[in-house]
Amino acid sequence: MPTEKLSFDHSTPKTLRIKANGDWHISSGIPSMNDVILQLDAHKDTAQINIDVSAVSKWDSGFVAFLFHLSRECGHRNIGIETKGLPDGAKKLLALALKVNEKNIIHPRMHLTFLGKVGDKVLQINESTVSLLGFLGEIAVSFGRLIAGKSYFRRDEFMYIVQRCGAGALPLVSLISVLVGIILAFIGAIQLQLFGAQIFIADIVGIAMVRVMGAVMAGIIMSGRTGASFAAELGIMQVNEEIDALRTLGVSPVEFLVMPRVLALVIMMPLLALYADFMGILGGFAISAGVLGLNPVEYWHHTQSAVKLSNLWVGLIHSFIFGIIIAVAGCLRGIKCERSAAAVGEATTSAVVEAITGIVIATAIITFICQVLGV
Repeated sequence: MPTEKLSFDHSTPKTLRIKANGDWHISSGIPSMNDVILQLDAHKDTAQINIDVSAVSKWDSGFVAFLFHLSRECGHRNIGIETKGLPDGAKKLLALALKVNEKNIIHPRMHLTFLGKVGDKVLQINESTVSLLGFLGEIAVSFGRLIAGKSYFRRDEFMYIVQRCGAGALPLVSLISVLVGIILAFIGAIQLQLFGAQIFIADIVGIAMVRVMGAVMAGIIMSGRTGASFAAELGIMQVNEEIDALRTLGVSPVEFLVMPRVLALVIMMPLLALYADFMGILGGFAISAGVLGLNPVEYWHHTQSAVKLSNLWVGLIHSFIFGIIIAVAGCLRGIKCERSAAAVGEATTSAVVEAITGIVIATAIITFICQVLGV
């Protein structure tokens, strides 16, 4: 009988010794966990379980399943379990089963002090930083292989991603950029008309769009549109175990999936920023000439004289860095996604939030550097 395959010994204080005997194949029957639970209920002070498998002749997945349920029961009761004597194969399978199901194990909720919460948060930040640096290192290695001509990814997929990041985003970028240009023109007119200097609306709109706003608005749009798309795509691939399949085939997921997306966004973001600059200036021009009554030719000349080449370069640097931030945030969240539908949604949300936060921080840093350098 399966129950005869287990014997219990309480000779050591607070320790339960479980001895497994005989054949532990599923076909021959596996003992129920109820026998162990009865022993634990009868000895409430048990703090340690030692397993003796020296008498086990044969075992299969049924033995591992029994150990798995025993480990979960010990986790619920805060009881330690000694697994050193297990066969290597059973030990590895048990560790894998516990890792896959670790989120389903109910651990007793501990009350953390303020310093404990701060320490826990610091550890989370440290783990995220190490993960980010490792991911950036893998991307750098992939780009090194690309430069050396040794990279492997599908060129047709790369061109499709370029189209999605570029032409596919033009309608939304056009709408938002024109509206931003209109808003800047109206805001400038409120103060400048007090001095009869409405013509300087051209300077405000031109410099603001070319230097910062064009790149920032394009970056925010691409964060919500393309960054979220990257996170969702890679997250679904993670859930479907497609990324694991690539690793099994010896193909680097970063080189095959991430690098084309990063490269496409880095190429297209400066072009989108230039387009956003033009559409923003066009929106300000339309309002100034059509509503505020400014001379179109004079407005155009003021824009040309106000917008310097240095402003254009600053805007392009913004957009280049934004492209890296958006692509890395989206791909990192997708690659690190857990294997559930809810996790895909969380990864998508995290990608957008992190990308927009990174854009704001990068804008502040670049603006400060330009101010110090006098650019």
